[in-house]
Amino acid sequence: MEILVIILVIIIAILTIYILLLGRQFKSINKQLENRLIKHTKQPVSVEFIHRQLEHMVVNINNCLKAEEILRLNGIREEKNFKELIANISHDLRTPLTAIKGYLQLLHKDELLIDQQMKLDVAVKYAGEMEQLISRFFEYSYLLTAENELTLEKINLTNLVTECLAEAVPAFEEQHLLLCYEEPKAIFIRGDKESLLRIIRNLIRNCNQHGKISVEVSLSAVDKQAVLAFCNYIDGNLELDPSRVFERFYTADKARGSQSGLGLSIVKILTERMGGNVSAALEQNKLTLRIKLPLLENGEKE
Repeated sequence: MEILVIILVIIIAILTIYILLLGRQFKSINKQLENRLIKHTKQPVSVEFIHRQLEHMVVNINNCLKAEEILRLNGIREEKNFKELIANISHDLRTPLTAIKGYLQLLHKDELLIDQQMKLDVAVKYAGEMEQLISRFFEYSYLLTAENELTLEKINLTNLVTECLAEAVPAFEEQHLLLCYEEPKAIFIRGDKESLLRIIRNLIRNCNQHGKISVEVSLSAVDKQAVLAFCNYIDGNLELDPSRVFERFYTADKARGSQSGLGLSIVKILTERMGGNVSAALEQNKLTLRIKLPLLENGEKE
C-alpha cells in the first residue's frame, strides 16, 4: 500500500512539473509573439520544452507569420509600383500637351475667320484646363510617392495665411467674390512651410472655383490647435456630400470635367502628415472647410 502511495505521489509530482513546464513554455511563446507585435521584430518563435504537438504548433505559427510577412512585403511593393506608374503617366502626359499648346499658339498668329477664332479659343480653354488637371494629378502622385521627411519649423501661421489671401485678392475680384477676413493675433505652429503654402493655396483655389457671393476666412486657436476655416456659398443645385469632399477624384458636379477633386485630397494628405486633421460641413448651401493643426507649445524650442 505504501508503495502505491509513493508511486502515486511521484506521478503527481511529475505531472505537476510537466504542467508547470508546459505553462512556462506557453508563456514564453506569448511573450515572443508580443515582442513581434510591439518591437516589430521578425524573430521566429522558438520552443525549449520537448513536446511533439507543441513543436508542431510552433512550426505552423512560424509558417503563418512567414506567409503573412511575404504578403505584406508584396503588398508594399505592388503599391509602390502602382504609385510610380501614376507618377510616370502624369509626367508623360505633359509632353503631348505642350505640343498641342504650341500649335494652338501658332494658329493664333494666323488670320482666322470669326468662327474659326471662336473654335480656337474653345480649344485653348480646354487645353489650359487639361494642363491644370495634369499638374494637379502630378502633384498628387508626387505626394503619394515622396518618402522625404517634412522640414518642420516654427511658423507664424497668421502671417502665412494673410500673405496668401493678399495674393488671391485679384483672383477673387475676377470671380466677383467678396473676401471677408479679420487678421487675428499671431498664431504659431510647427510645420512644413512648403506644405502649408500648398494647403492654403489649394483651399483658396477651391473657393475661387466653386464659391458664390463671398468667401469667409477665419483663423483661431482652440484647445491647443490652430483652426483655419474657409467658408463660401455654393451652387444650390449641387448634390454635395461634405463627408466626401476630401476624397480623391470626388466631384459634386460630374458634368464639369475640369473639377478633378484632387486639390482637397492634397490638403488632407499634407495636413495629416503634419499631425492635423480636416473636416467639412454643409449648411444652407454654405460649405465650411476646417483645417486643424497642433499649436506650438510655449515651452517648445524653435
